[in-house]
Amino acid sequence: MTSPLKRRLAVLPLVLLPLATVAACGGENTKTDCNLNACTVTFDRGVDANASILGVKAELVSVQGNNVTLKVGGQQITVPVGENEQSEGFNVQVQSVTKDNVVVKISNSG
Repeated sequence: MTSPLKRRLAVLPLVLLPLATVAACGGENTKTDCNLNACTVTFDRGVDANASILGVKAELVSVQGNNVTLKVGGQQITVPVGENEQSEGFNVQVQSVTKDNVVVKISNSG
């Protein structure tokens, strides 16, 4: 029979996994909100803004009108506000653009 201590120790890595995943996202001039399958990244405009999320680097390249150019995992894509595009196995959706920031949701597409 398994002791209660052994069972608790076996469960501990599973409990800490979401915390490690959330702790693994972050970057410069960004705010991130991540779970196991997706991250919402708020990029500051007018500065170099990037984040390491879901195992890739995402960076804001430029904004022209309603079109946002991002680099996700080394691939550059342009996504209109409210639209979705695929990049390096990720679904990239630009949720909003203001004069101060750009909010993008990046999720595993498969």
